[in-house]
Amino acid sequence: MLLEGLQLPLTSPFYSDGRLNLPKLEHNASRYSRTPIAGLVALSDFGEATMLSDEETVQVLRCVADMTASEKVLIAGVSRDSVVGTLDLAETAARLGYDAVLVKQPTLFRLEERLDTAKAVLTYFQAVADRSALPVILYSGVSGLLPVEMVIELAGHPSIIGLVDAAGGRERLETISSGTSGVKHDVTVTPVFAAVTGRMPAHSDDAAGGLVSADSLTGGGAALAVARAKTMPKSRTKVVGFQILAGGTAAMLEGMRAGAVGAMPAFAASAPQACYEVLAAWKDGDEALALEKQIRLRAVAKRVESEIGVAGIKFGCDLNGYFGGRPRLPLLPLTGDERSEIEALMQGMRN
Repeated sequence: MLLEGLQLPLTSPFYSDGRLNLPKLEHNASRYSRTPIAGLVALSDFGEATMLSDEETVQVLRCVADMTASEKVLIAGVSRDSVVGTLDLAETAARLGYDAVLVKQPTLFRLEERLDTAKAVLTYFQAVADRSALPVILYSGVSGLLPVEMVIELAGHPSIIGLVDAAGGRERLETISSGTSGVKHDVTVTPVFAAVTGRMPAHSDDAAGGLVSADSLTGGGAALAVARAKTMPKSRTKVVGFQILAGGTAAMLEGMRAGAVGAMPAFAASAPQACYEVLAAWKDGDEALALEKQIRLRAVAKRVESEIGVAGIKFGCDLNGYFGGRPRLPLLPLTGDERSEIEALMQGMRN
């Protein structure tokens, strides 16, 4: 699966009483689908995944799959502390039409606590990748920063196709990029080298069309013209390496300079266009413009994404016509001063 471009991590909307608000999630997924993002990520850290019951988790995955445009890549966060639980959720995501799964280290592990923990974490990722119904993307963040050596080793697994790195700097990403340079994967793309997703209509030269006998419909008579079914554009194969996505909004450009093929910044849920413009300028070869676009994001991303967190991202969604609402308790809503501060910071970032 091709991961290039902006992969947007969705928030999970709730009613004021804390119940999951699926109609608002439908609205968000549909509206994001009309932006130039490459894909959507359900149940990332900023989707409050650990706050959801098993039933709610499946409801979110189904809702997003149903409402997202077929040309957008769909990634599901499926991390559970057990291999069995993670694989069960990966199987559900595959049945619903997702293209890849995002997996982070189990919460019960901290790599610095015991010498044998690193081996256990490595085994966890390998066991998941061995049996996952979908390609695996590693997630490395502040709560679980994966060692460079471990990432490089895991990149050799045929089912592990990439990494979202939300806490590493440019030097770290350059080391990973260099260490995985020998990894190659064949991916299916459209004639313009965009990702081909599993939800796109299958291309077939024998698709319905032309003349169908009316006998089967009316019991006799002339032939009946039937419109040809919608088919996917012709595809081609592209060879890609181990695909790295920059996980932090403030580090998108640095990530691209270090070899990343795209980004998964949390602030993209609040301002998808502003985040996309950084990657678009870089792809067009205009590094000066990319830097200009990145600089204007740094202050707001630092405050909203890194310091305030989920509640700040959700309020940013509200400001731009997406539904954010309050986070689920025990996460606290914003104060009036914080809301005013974010509104000021996001001036000029309205969609």
